[in-house]
Amino acid sequence: MPKAQKPKTILLVSGLSGAGKSTALKTLEDMGWEVVDNLPLLLLDRLLDAPLPEGADIGRPLAVGIDSRTRGFDAAAIVSRIKKLRSGKGYDVGTLFLDCGGAELERRYSETRRRHPLAQDRPAADGIARERELMEPLRRWAEHVIDTTDLSSNGLQQEIRGRFGLGKVTEPTLTILSFGFARGLPRNADLVFDMRFLRNPHWDAQLRPLTGLDAAVGEHIAEDPAYEAIVGQIETLLLSLLPRYHEEGKAYVTIAFGCTGGRHRSVHVAERVAGRLRQAGFSPTVSHRNLESAPLDALENRPEDKDDATG
Repeated sequence: MPKAQKPKTILLVSGLSGAGKSTALKTLEDMGWEVVDNLPLLLLDRLLDAPLPEGADIGRPLAVGIDSRTRGFDAAAIVSRIKKLRSGKGYDVGTLFLDCGGAELERRYSETRRRHPLAQDRPAADGIARERELMEPLRRWAEHVIDTTDLSSNGLQQEIRGRFGLGKVTEPTLTILSFGFARGLPRNADLVFDMRFLRNPHWDAQLRPLTGLDAAVGEHIAEDPAYEAIVGQIETLLLSLLPRYHEEGKAYVTIAFGCTGGRHRSVHVAERVAGRLRQAGFSPTVSHRNLESAPLDALENRPEDKDDATG
C-alpha cells in the first residue's frame, strides 16, 4: 500500500456564511491547491493519513473548508485540533478567516434570496449574529483574517492570490488557436483576430496543398504589405493584455486567429504569435482546429472577388 505523504502546507478556510469562503476555495484550487470543503471534522485525520494518488505532487498544499454547516462544528474544538496537528503530527497548519460586516451580509442574502443556514425561519440578521458568536474563537485564533465588507469577488481573489501564492507565478493557461471561419467560430475564444485581409495562398496552385506550417506559405503571406505592421501590432497588444489577465486572476485565455478555411493564413500567424509570446516568457499551447480539413474552393474568395468579399 502506498505510504501517505504529508502536504507541506495545510490551510483551514473558515468564516461567516456569505463572506466569500467559496470564492476563496475556488481561487486556491485554481492556484493549484488541493481543496476539500465541508469535511466532517472526524474525517480530517483520515484524509491526512490517506495516500496520495499515483503521480500526485507530494508538495501540493491542502485547503480544507470548514464553517458552521460542517457536521460536528465546534470552534474551540477546531482550535484544539489545529494545535494537535502542529505539535503532535508536525503539520504546517494555517487558518484563514473570512469576516464581513453584518449590514453587508444582510444585503448579500437579500440580493441572492438565500436563507441564512442558522436562521432558516428567521431574519438573516439573527443567523448572522448567532454565527458570529459561534465563530469568534476561530476568528481570534486565525493568522489570516480578511474582511470582505468592501471587497468585490475579484478583489477577494486578488487578496487570496497575493497571500497564498507560495512564491509561484500562477499564469493563465494560454492557448493559441487557428480556425476557419467557414467552419464556425470557436466557442471558447476570449480574443478573435480575423486574418482574411492577408494574401491567400489557396489561390497559388503550388501552395494550395501546403499549410501555414510550411515556410513557403509563410513567405507568401509575409509579402503582403499589411502583414508586418498589423501582426506586429497584434503581438504588442497581446503582450500588454496578458499580464492584465494574470492580475485579474483569469485561469484560461484562448486567443484565436481565423481565416477562411483555417489551413494557411491563420495557422501561420498563430505559430508566429506563439513564438513571439514564448520569447517574452509565456508558455502558450498551439492548436490548429482545421489544419486537416479538406481544402474547398467554394470556401475561399478568389483574388478577383477581393473587392466584393473579405479576404
